[in-house]
Amino acid sequence: MKALAICATLLLATPVLSLAASPEQCVSWPRNIALVKLKNAGITDPTKLDESKTRAVRIASQKVGKDLYRDVYDITFYEQSGRAIEVITSSEASSAECSMGSVDVYVVSRKLADN
Repeated sequence: MKALAICATLLLATPVLSLAASPEQCVSWPRNIALVKLKNAGITDPTKLDESKTRAVRIASQKVGKDLYRDVYDITFYEQSGRAIEVITSSEASSAECSMGSVDVYVVSRKLADN
């Protein structure tokens, strides 16, 4: 019980900004921009992808203005060959518009896993 109380206290002590969520998920904007940037960088091409396997998860959302949120997504594209390309995106969205600014795209080149 004491451990549960400590966990609850830690969760409540977490800054509210890190728990804020944008009014609606705007995954299509960062996903599409990420794909364009991957193509422009010569990393992949949309014709090589199996769109049905693309996975996108919002991993963070922070309120940065009155109706402005910074959303961070972990997006994985899969080529028809089975190759996975993972990116992290950071972009701003509002309740009225998903494309409130540019999209920063970071290619994940290596994940370090616990053994």
